[in-house]
Amino acid sequence: MSDHPVALVTGGGSGLGAGLCRHLARSGWNVAIHYHSSRASAELVLRDIESAGQEGMLLPADLGREAEVTQLLAEFSSRFGHLELLINNAGVYHEKGFADLTEADWFTEFNSTATAVYFTTRACLPLLRASRGRVINIGDSACDRPGARTMAPAYHIGKTGVYILTRSFAKAEASHGVAVNLLSPGLLETSVGLGEPDEVPAGRFGTFEDIFAAVDFLTNVDTPYLTGSHLIAGGGWNL
Repeated sequence: MSDHPVALVTGGGSGLGAGLCRHLARSGWNVAIHYHSSRASAELVLRDIESAGQEGMLLPADLGREAEVTQLLAEFSSRFGHLELLINNAGVYHEKGFADLTEADWFTEFNSTATAVYFTTRACLPLLRASRGRVINIGDSACDRPGARTMAPAYHIGKTGVYILTRSFAKAEASHGVAVNLLSPGLLETSVGLGEPDEVPAGRFGTFEDIFAAVDFLTNVDTPYLTGSHLIAGGGWNL
C-alpha cells in the first residue's frame, strides 16, 4: 500500500480529466483514473502516470449508479487504502439545442454531473475525513448564476447542482477538516462550439495549464478553512 498522496479523478480518461491525471502524476501524486466508456484513452493516461514514476489504476464505472460507485470505492480502497484528493471532473455535454435532447441525452448529462458528484463524494467521505483531504468539483463559469440555456440544458442544470452540492458538502464536512471547493473553467481551447477568442475579455481561450494552476492552488493551501469557495478560471468570460 503506497504512502504517497493519492488522487481520484473522475472522467480521467480523456479531455481535461486526462490532463489533470497527468499533471498530478508529474506533481508527485498517485492517481486513480475513473472512466466510463473511454477505456483505450484511459489506458494511455495510466501508461503516462507510470512513466512519471507514480502508481495508477483504472476504475470503470457509471457514476450515476450508486452501486457502481460503491464497487469503484471498494476497488480503490483495496489498492490504495487512503485518499487525499477527489476531483469530480466527469460530465457529458451534448451539443444539441434545447428541444432536441433525447431522454437518454437528458439523463446522461444530469447524472454525469450532479448525480455523479453526489454519489462519488458521499462514498469517499470516510477516506477523506481520515486524511483531512480535499474535494475539487469542476463546474461551469456561470453555474452560480442560473439563466436561460439554449444548448445542453441538462448539463447546465447539472452544473448548477454541482455548485449547490459544493456548498452543501463544504458546510457539512467543515467540522471533519475536509475542504470542498468549486473550480469553474471558462472557454478552453478544447471546448465544444468555440467562437472567436476576442469574445473572452482576456483575449484568448483558456488552456489546461490555467486549470492546473488553479488546482495546485486549491490543493496546496495549508488550511481546510478555505472551503465552499467558487474559483473561476475564465479570463473574464461570463462575468
